Amino acid sequence: MAGLYIHIPFCRSRCIYCAFYSTTLSDEWQDRYVDALCREMDLRSTISEDIATIYLGGGTPSLLSEANLLKLFTHINEVYGLDHVQEVTIECNPDDITDAFCHTLQLLPVNRVSLGAQTFDAERLRFLQRRHTALQVNEAIDRLRQNRIDNISLDLMFGFPEQTTAQWSADIDHALALRPEHISAYSLMIEEGTPLFKRIEKGELRIGKNAEETSRQMYELLTDRLANAGYEHYEISNWSLPGHRSRHNSSYWNDTPYIGLGAAAHSYDLKTRSWNTADLRSYVEAINLGQRPYESEEIDEVTHYNDIITTSLRTRKGLLFSAIPERFRGYLLNSAQRSIQSGLLEKNTFADDTVLCLTREGLFVSDDVMSDLIFVDE
Repeated sequence: MAGLYIHIPFCRSRCIYCAFYSTTLSDEWQDRYVDALCREMDLRSTISEDIATIYLGGGTPSLLSEANLLKLFTHINEVYGLDHVQEVTIECNPDDITDAFCHTLQLLPVNRVSLGAQTFDAERLRFLQRRHTALQVNEAIDRLRQNRIDNISLDLMFGFPEQTTAQWSADIDHALALRPEHISAYSLMIEEGTPLFKRIEKGELRIGKNAEETSRQMYELLTDRLANAGYEHYEISNWSLPGHRSRHNSSYWNDTPYIGLGAAAHSYDLKTRSWNTADLRSYVEAINLGQRPYESEEIDEVTHYNDIITTSLRTRKGLLFSAIPERFRGYLLNSAQRSIQSGLLEKNTFADDTVLCLTREGLFVSDDVMSDLIFVDE
């Protein structure tokens, strides 16, 4: 089984922190882009796996018109089929969840909605340059429930400049009162090239010297609060009520193949990784000429080992030694000793297999732990 990811790069405006490829090109480009997506499906129609999950990400997929969403899913069904699809997710801005949009959802195979709430504080929403209000998140969830969407994920963000743990706790209270089936939460990242990065570079915004420690406290607070509320912490940044893990995102962490369609979308077939050009105009022009504008790399044994390290360890089930080529097992054990001794990793035995898992202390510094396990082929 494989996952299908479709990148919808359109946004009304750019959020201050966003490093994903998106564009504020006019709506007239929607039709051209969706036509190009359908043509890319035709160019890549031969696959050996059935599609199990579909994910429309962005950008802001909820900006697509009803006609374009219907065209897209009609073509997905024609090319790949929907018979084996278990989960169909669409990312949405809360203010896009109107009665008309919910009517459109009823015409589609969508059974999961991911809402970009980020925060429920009006001042921090303005800081992020988000276009919705906290009230619109509440209204969006109510409207989705009324329209039989019973699998909702909320994106949350913490670690804002000068944000206190009490303020973050209020955001958690608000999220839990809405009882979404799934919550993703991320510390505010300062990505090079984003408006946030440029403001800090110019000295217009300062990050406090204790920002990292405060973010750690916020992460631990969230972990405890969600556990007490019945959510399982199944991946570093993801929590779900039982039975509501993101199946599509889990494919990235479980070494499952996936197809990426659209500008800047990535694909993986266990042997190669490829990525389309991160430019909408170039993408559309090439597809219209019957060409796929992409680059690729072969996944050799070293790359595959490193990929397993950086994906499997993100999950709470951890890294199984049986998934590691025998060549690397001794190297992995030796490299893991420092993190095991410092309490960042734990080694267990499960069903005659050795398992490495990040501890609670290791979750927040996972990048450092993983970097120690990466194999550099000199």
